[in-house]
Amino acid sequence: MAGSDTRGPNKWVQLAALCTVPLIMVLGNSMLIPVLPDMGRQMDLDKSTTGLAVTAFSLAAGIAIALAGFFADRYGRKVVIVPSLLLYGLGGFISGLGAWLLAENGFFIVMVGRVVQGLGAAGTAPVAMAFVGDLFKGPERVSALGILEASNGLGKVVSPILGALVGALLIWWGVFFAYAFMAIPFALAVWFLTKEPRREKAGSARQYFGAVWDVFKKKGVPLTACFWAGSVALFILFGVLFFLSEHLESAHAIDGVPKGWLIMWPVLAMSITSFTSGMYLQRHENLLKSAVVAGLTILVAGMALVAFIPEDWAFFTGIIVGGVGTGLQLPGLNNLVTSAASTEQRAGITSIYGAVRFFGVAFGPPLYGALMAVSDALPFWFSAILAAITLAITIFFIHPDTLMGTGGSGGGGGGKSQGKQLPGWQVPGTLPGGTRGDTYEPLG
Repeated sequence: MAGSDTRGPNKWVQLAALCTVPLIMVLGNSMLIPVLPDMGRQMDLDKSTTGLAVTAFSLAAGIAIALAGFFADRYGRKVVIVPSLLLYGLGGFISGLGAWLLAENGFFIVMVGRVVQGLGAAGTAPVAMAFVGDLFKGPERVSALGILEASNGLGKVVSPILGALVGALLIWWGVFFAYAFMAIPFALAVWFLTKEPRREKAGSARQYFGAVWDVFKKKGVPLTACFWAGSVALFILFGVLFFLSEHLESAHAIDGVPKGWLIMWPVLAMSITSFTSGMYLQRHENLLKSAVVAGLTILVAGMALVAFIPEDWAFFTGIIVGGVGTGLQLPGLNNLVTSAASTEQRAGITSIYGAVRFFGVAFGPPLYGALMAVSDALPFWFSAILAAITLAITIFFIHPDTLMGTGGSGGGGGGKSQGKQLPGWQVPGTLPGGTRGDTYEPLG
C-alpha cells in the first residue's frame, strides 16, 4: 500500500495552498505599516512606541516558534498550521475590539491581541517551509522555496495598499478584523488541499531537541551565519518600510492609498526577484551562496545610495535596489537552511530560522523610529554598515557543502543517505512508475 500513501493532490496544488500561509503571516505586520501613523495619533503615541505593535507580534512569534517546530515534527505539519492560522485570526479580532471599543485607551488590549496573533504566527510560515521541504526534493526544492518566499513577498506587496485601503474606506483598526476574516479560508485550504508525505516522526522532546542540537554541533557555524543573514534582511526591510511610511506623511503629506502604492515598490522588487532567482537557482544549485553574496552586495549599494545622496530620486532608487538585493538572497538562504536537516528535525531547524527572522522584524521599526529622530540619513548609514558586516560573515562562514552534505542527523538536504556514504542507486527504467519517486530512500 506504499504507493497509495504517496498519492494525493498534485504537489504544485499543495504548494499553492501552502503559499497562502506565509502570505497571510506577513500581512500581520506589513498591512499594519501604512496605518501605524494613524494609530499613533489616535492613541497619542510617539514613533518608537507605535512601532511596538510590530514588536509585540514578532517577539511572541519568535519565542513560541521552537515549540511549534517540535509539534510539527512530532505530530505533523497540518495539525500545527491550521490551528495556528485560526489563533492568528483570533488575535486580530482581539486587537480590533480593543481599538474599536476603547479608542485611545485601547493600546494595552491591542498589544494583547498582537501577542496572541504572534503566537499563532509561530506555527505558520516556518512550518510551511518545512512542509514544502518534505514535498520537494533536489533542484525542485529550490524552485518551490523560491515560490514560497515570493508569496511572502506578494503579501508585502499587496499589504501596504490593502492596509491603506482599509484605513481610507473604513478606519485604521479595520485591518485587525481583516486578519480574522482571511485566516479562516486559508486554514480550510491547507486542511483540504494538502497531504503530508510519509516521513519519520520526531521522538520524545528530549530525543528531538538532542537531535536538533546534533545538527548544530555538526553545522552550527554556517547555519548560524544563515540565520544571521536572514534576520538582518528582514530587520532592514521592515525598518526601511517603517521609515518610508512615516517619511511619506511627515515630509510629503502623502497618506492613504497613494502612500500604500509607494510603499509597495521596494517589496514588489523583492518579490519579483525572489521568484525569478528561485527559478534560476533550481537549475544552478551550486550558486546558492553566490546569490546570497550578490544580494547582500546590492543591498549595501542601495542603502549607501540613500545615505550619500539626500534627494528623492536617490531615496526611492536606493530602497528599490535594496528590495532587489533582499529578494536575491532569501531563496538561497531558505534552501540552505531547509536542506541542513533531515525530515525528523526539519521543522525545528526552519522554526529557529523563522524565529530569528521574526526577531529581525520585531526590532526594525522601533529602532529605525529612534534613528530617524536623529537624522533621516542615519537609518541608511546603519543599514549599509550592517549589511556589509553580514556580507563578510556570509563570505567567510556560510559553506553550502557542509550545510547540504551528509553526516549524522543533520543530513538529508537532497535525499542523500545519512552516515556512511553509499554509491548512488538508480531506479531501473523497466520498473513500474509507482515504485519510483521521492519516497525512495537508499538502504544503509
